[in-house]
Amino acid sequence: MSSMGLLLLLLLLAPPLWPFSLPPPDTPEGKATIASLILSVLERATSFLKKRLPEINLDGVVGFRVLEVHLQGVQAQWAQDPQLQPLSLRLGKLQRKLAPLLHRTIVYLKLSDPEYLREFQPTIQPGFWKLPRVWSHINASMVYPTFEAQDSFSEEQSDMCLAQLLGTRMASSQPCRLSDSCSSLMTTPGCSGYCLSHQLLFFLFARMKGCTNGLFHQSQHYMNLFCANMMDLNQRAEAIGYAYPTRDIFMENIMFCGIGGFSDFYKLRWLEAILTWQKPQEGCFGRPDAEDEKLPKDIQHQQHYLIRVKRREKQFADGCSSHNTATAVAAMGGFLYALAQSPPANGELRQATPAPPTAADMDGSMPAIHQENKTHAFGPSF
Repeated sequence: MSSMGLLLLLLLLAPPLWPFSLPPPDTPEGKATIASLILSVLERATSFLKKRLPEINLDGVVGFRVLEVHLQGVQAQWAQDPQLQPLSLRLGKLQRKLAPLLHRTIVYLKLSDPEYLREFQPTIQPGFWKLPRVWSHINASMVYPTFEAQDSFSEEQSDMCLAQLLGTRMASSQPCRLSDSCSSLMTTPGCSGYCLSHQLLFFLFARMKGCTNGLFHQSQHYMNLFCANMMDLNQRAEAIGYAYPTRDIFMENIMFCGIGGFSDFYKLRWLEAILTWQKPQEGCFGRPDAEDEKLPKDIQHQQHYLIRVKRREKQFADGCSSHNTATAVAAMGGFLYALAQSPPANGELRQATPAPPTAADMDGSMPAIHQENKTHAFGPSF
């Protein structure tokens, strides 16, 4: 089948997935409505965290920590606007509920997975995750012509490299160190799915730890490269109607590239879709109550680049997923932060500030402003 024929097939097979459309975010009323909807979802998700606290794994806690830092950034913005006081009060209540829950997770993680906690505890400590200082845009010319199969990707080896970077492999380890094998693994071109997101995570960790020497002098270049390809994969997931197996990596890409400073991931239509994936009773995200498992072969082929079962995923009997919920709340925290960063000005939203070029980007790979349909994105990417 031709690529045009496949595209038409995907568009025809993808049904409308939400019964509503969000209002334009370029008015105070529209922003308040969107913010209120996001807060409602986050409040229910935090209630889910409270009920399942002893069972949430470390990866799940990371998502809520990323949410927490976004909420802090939003509160700093909203505190300057008296019109947003009701929303600011709700946000403050949510922060006060979330903080002690995250503190208590350490106790349970010491019992359930002490070794993994020892290696990755820095990532769930207050202050580890930091908001982007500038906004960048995707350079679509950096997308790989083809993606490699994920079969060779090893989460165990990836975890080893991440722990090596954090300086937690051994008691005498220092952060920002890496072996040649890890340098090769984390810069291998052609990765997709979780292989690709872990490559980005490696350089995000480096940024959070302040690593700047050697390979990390090129961190912005690699983040530009990986997020360009993560954007491509998210657009593929959208094209096949956000089939359930693609949703986790779809939201993880928004979570990581968003906190990496790529505002193009905060698209209004993507938020509309994510808002409908929450289980209203449980407050979690996970497997839909009824999901058609029989997908056309053309769509299954697309999913090959988007699906991989997380080794440490925690699925609950009611269909809730610890990792799905974590990526969802972190992504929506980013949407809320992007919304707060874009106050209306004469009916238009403020343009993002492009990231300044680094030495590594002067080879022509500096991120260019990605031209998006303004009705399909919001936040600093307008």
